[in-house]
Amino acid sequence: MDDNFRRQALDYHRYPSPGKLEIEPTKRMVNQRDLSLAYSPGVAAPCEEIAANPSCANDYTARGNLVAVISNGTAVLGLGAIGALASKPVMEGKAVLFKKFAGIDVFDIEVDLTDPDAFIETVASLEPTFGGINLEDIKAPECFAIEAALRERMNIPVFHDDQHGTAIVVAAAVRNGLVLQGKRLDQVRLVTSGAGAAALACVDLLVSMGLPVENVTLTDKDGVVKADRPGMAANMARYARHTDAATLGDVLEGADIFLGLSAPRVLKPEMLPLLADKPLIFALANPEPEILPELVQEHRPDAIIATGRSDYPNQVNNVLCFPYIFRGALDTRATGINEAMKIAAAEAIAELARKPADEGIAQAYGGRSLAFGKEYVIPTPFDPRLIVEVAPAVARAAQQSGVATRTLDIPAYRQSLAQQNARSSQLMIPVFDAARGSLPKIAYGEGEDERVLRAVQVAIDERLAQPVLVARKRILLPRIEELGLKLEPGVNIDVIDPETDHERLAPLIEKYHRIAGRRGIARTEAKRHIYRRPTVTAAMLLRAGLVEAALVGGNSEYWSQIRHVLRVIERSKGVNRAYAVTALVIDAGALFLTDTHLNTDPSAEDIAEMTLLAARAVERFGLTPRAALLSHSNFGSSHSRSARKMRSAFKLVQDQAPALAIDGEMHADAALSQALRQRLVPDSAFSGSANLLVMPNLDAANITLTALHASHEGVTVGPMLLGLSQPIHVLTPSTTSRGIVNLTAIAAVEATSKH
Repeated sequence: MDDNFRRQALDYHRYPSPGKLEIEPTKRMVNQRDLSLAYSPGVAAPCEEIAANPSCANDYTARGNLVAVISNGTAVLGLGAIGALASKPVMEGKAVLFKKFAGIDVFDIEVDLTDPDAFIETVASLEPTFGGINLEDIKAPECFAIEAALRERMNIPVFHDDQHGTAIVVAAAVRNGLVLQGKRLDQVRLVTSGAGAAALACVDLLVSMGLPVENVTLTDKDGVVKADRPGMAANMARYARHTDAATLGDVLEGADIFLGLSAPRVLKPEMLPLLADKPLIFALANPEPEILPELVQEHRPDAIIATGRSDYPNQVNNVLCFPYIFRGALDTRATGINEAMKIAAAEAIAELARKPADEGIAQAYGGRSLAFGKEYVIPTPFDPRLIVEVAPAVARAAQQSGVATRTLDIPAYRQSLAQQNARSSQLMIPVFDAARGSLPKIAYGEGEDERVLRAVQVAIDERLAQPVLVARKRILLPRIEELGLKLEPGVNIDVIDPETDHERLAPLIEKYHRIAGRRGIARTEAKRHIYRRPTVTAAMLLRAGLVEAALVGGNSEYWSQIRHVLRVIERSKGVNRAYAVTALVIDAGALFLTDTHLNTDPSAEDIAEMTLLAARAVERFGLTPRAALLSHSNFGSSHSRSARKMRSAFKLVQDQAPALAIDGEMHADAALSQALRQRLVPDSAFSGSANLLVMPNLDAANITLTALHASHEGVTVGPMLLGLSQPIHVLTPSTTSRGIVNLTAIAAVEATSKH
């Protein structure tokens, strides 16, 4: 690394506090009673329960979600035998990955012991503390004996990630690489460069999946592993060959797979022609691989290549595996991680790569196309679907193979992981359930946008809608292919092309002119709007009854798009204005804020109207609305115009909807804290925290939304338009592909309810 990067890395680890981990309590500790429950005398109760039934430890302590990452620092990747203390930053990093990707808590434990027997005794004695053990950066061959002994002695999962994590990801990449190359695992030859812990684990797993033992040839720094080599461990000896071949070059001819876990530049360009047609080349040495991908591309363009580096496609990265195999093992309270669980993980990772990646993943990788193919045979580490696909597969395998001590309902387990993984999921689940299968026609104004296209693919896969895209086919079709999506005009999507679909668009021009003619839109301008402003086109498709809902905008400022919508789509009967409500999902739950985008300074009557409309929107999410009218005034403490407005709105809502749980005017802290609210007004109209915050003006609503979103790293759903006679929503420039999927489901439910 260069000096600048080294300095940044040191600052990253030092500031604002040293290291990458801290411990946070999960229970409150604010008074004497909390102290007595957490410690003496209350702590005696769970202690007695666990003493009587040890399995209760997972119910009363954090053990069931706690993994130990343990190393003695004898083989730290790229650094060698740097010792236990120096390995601590690496182990902390591993802990962060467990937490980030699978929500698993970790204690990193650096053991200053190089004697395998002493190390085994130390680790085995830690079993009461942990739900699983992840061994890390322990040199071979000691790592084999250590893992085997600990698996035998301990009744919890023990997993040496350097071996098995690498093996699982390699197996997934091999499975997909062979699919693309038109080959079968039981018919290919594999040659390794390297015969250490990771290489042997990779070969062992592939053999378990169907690779014949006799089709494997091992090589290392001493040459071809032959049957007469002295001092071989049993797991190496099973692959030893009776041969006169001595070097890597001697055994490469006709090999379908090169598996490198060794050293830089050992695979020479002149060796590449020896490989079979359409080979797989896994050059996994770090930081410099056994051969650079550029050389492979130059000499063997028919090959698929994977490396261990993030700056090349097909990165074999253990983070694709270890968080999720532990997630499945912990949640089934498995007594170990067996071959069936490893194969299940490999197959799940492979299958995920064959599914289209969403826009959020592509953004994390610089917009690179992530479509299944030669440069995308395994998912990327930031694919949020990994936990939903891999952990349930591992859990199912644990149950079927008999190592699980807890049985999970796998579909329900998948859903719970989805809820934990995407904070918007829990809020959206009732909406998705209601939308799925209704299949209304929904127009997408910006049909060429990558975010929209990825969302449309999900909408089709989830059976949420029949998408109608306003898009130019000459741009749309190459983009679909580039993104690797399975969208086919005339099959699963309809396309309105402004450049060619004159017969379909012409009738809309006259209808639009009748609507907008008295608003300064001449006939020639009406034609231009229909053909060149996709928001107008999509809105008119909705107005004319050709679709049942529409999503528009997203590539320009919100106000510039909403004015076109309001010109075309009428308000609902009895509604005076349109409003916008936005949901914000934070750790504490979901908050709905209104009006976040439309009305600068609504009147008391407007406030009352938007409160009632927003309350109905909250109910669509399966929630009971608890509305708080917010103000700088707290229950009559001020008599300013703004305070009086909110007070009047409160009375109007009470008169029109006496059953609605609403209170105000109040401060935001009173709205969110029942204890504070009860001190101020003991007869508050609702209990708990408000979930609908009604703001006195646009500034307050938008500032509150953006501040909460930034400070809580929240997920937004919306903005959702209220008060219009037909379901249409305007996207903001910051709306993600996932946000468009959410609005698709919302629009589908609205369209269905209209019928």
